[in-house]
Amino acid sequence: MDERPADERRRRHRLRRILSIKKWSLRWRLTVAATAMLAVTLGVGGVIFIATLSRLLLNSIDDATRQRAEYVVTLLESGQLPDPLPVTGGSTLQLVELAPTGGNGRIVSASPLGDRLVPLVPYARIPSATEPRFLDGRPYGLPGPMRVVVVSAGEGRYVIAATPFAETRFSIDTTVKAAFFGLPLLLLLLAAMTWLIVGSALRPISALRRGATAITARQRYRRLPVPESRDEVHSLAVTLNDMLARLEDADARQRALVSDAAHELRSPLASIRTQLEVALDYPDRTDWPDTARGVLEDTLRLSRLAEDLLALARLDERRGAVRQERLDLAALALGVAERYGEAPVAVTASAGEGGGVPVMGEPGDLTRVLVNLIDNAVRHAESAVSVSVGDERGGWAVLTVTDDGPGIPEADRERVFARFTRLDTARSRDAGGAGLGLAIVRETVRAHGGDVHLEDAGPGLRAVVRLPRAGDVTFGAAIPS
Repeated sequence: MDERPADERRRRHRLRRILSIKKWSLRWRLTVAATAMLAVTLGVGGVIFIATLSRLLLNSIDDATRQRAEYVVTLLESGQLPDPLPVTGGSTLQLVELAPTGGNGRIVSASPLGDRLVPLVPYARIPSATEPRFLDGRPYGLPGPMRVVVVSAGEGRYVIAATPFAETRFSIDTTVKAAFFGLPLLLLLLAAMTWLIVGSALRPISALRRGATAITARQRYRRLPVPESRDEVHSLAVTLNDMLARLEDADARQRALVSDAAHELRSPLASIRTQLEVALDYPDRTDWPDTARGVLEDTLRLSRLAEDLLALARLDERRGAVRQERLDLAALALGVAERYGEAPVAVTASAGEGGGVPVMGEPGDLTRVLVNLIDNAVRHAESAVSVSVGDERGGWAVLTVTDDGPGIPEADRERVFARFTRLDTARSRDAGGAGLGLAIVRETVRAHGGDVHLEDAGPGLRAVVRLPRAGDVTFGAAIPS
């Protein structure tokens, strides 16, 4: 089998990869693009400049030549025309008189270097030669190309003026050569400057890349270098560092949650294990119903903890993406309060004068908020718990749960919303849960666009929940201070 076609295809493929601009680095692409744009700009600008310069110089010669011819006409009309004709700047002048019959004539006068026998323009063409034109002066004994202008002096007489074009052509040629050799050098200089400037601009990005490469599982808390310049790269570095800080915070919170959850799970599991081991070691002296009750209590505690952890996991996963449903917060609060008919303390509920309080939210989540708040209030109340739902100015629905218990010091009222936080008076298994109830309340309320805080009820404690009222405030609106 002939391998030459395959080798040829591989060579072409390598060539296409080399020529493919997508394979180039960003520095190369920016430099090539900027150089190409500069080359086109300089090329077009150079052509326009040379064309404009040539036209200006040509018009200048034509105007000067015409002025010399018109000066001779003025002298002729005033009767002061000398012979030979006066001339400056190396020009040549001829005063021609055409025969009345046409097609012939004679040279009346000429400048010192002008031919008095042969006109610079044939006699037959003199009347129509009104526009400036080029003339080869060598057949007339004149140096190089000439620029010729014919001006009528009346009564069949014409003044022919010719000016050398060699110096002007030399100037134009010099300009063309300077542009031909100078523009590529200028383009190379600009390309080198572009390469250096782009490299300097991309150097902070390379530092960011190296910094990102250095971030590993063992060094996850490192930060990316922030350049001193206040440009887009500086903003990118600051944004990435903020993202890393948020990831670090999320990782720390996750690790703390796992650690706290493990600590909370260890206690009931150890209790269950101890009770079962004692019962198995001394089966004859074991009160099996009492052991079963103890194991059941610890199992229920584990079940509540698992439910709370699952609720927090769902809240973290949704991050505010709550299924919106219009519901009556007052009716929901009254319905939940009715479940506490056999509670150790009296639980009462009331709604505002307007009756229903519509909000947008998920019924199950808001029910859990009410249950957690009322359970917490019942656990610490002395004799009564009251639930109230009403409206507040600004289109907010307000839910309050008040107890007459010992309350919470002002310094600890914000701390109790942290996960697995329990105050010293609520650390026993019988007095409180795992410290997740209020954390679930705050996460849920904020996911619904509201907020919750604790305040003194004198005596007791009041939990205040603010939620956007349906139809009045857009979902996720600002939380009132």
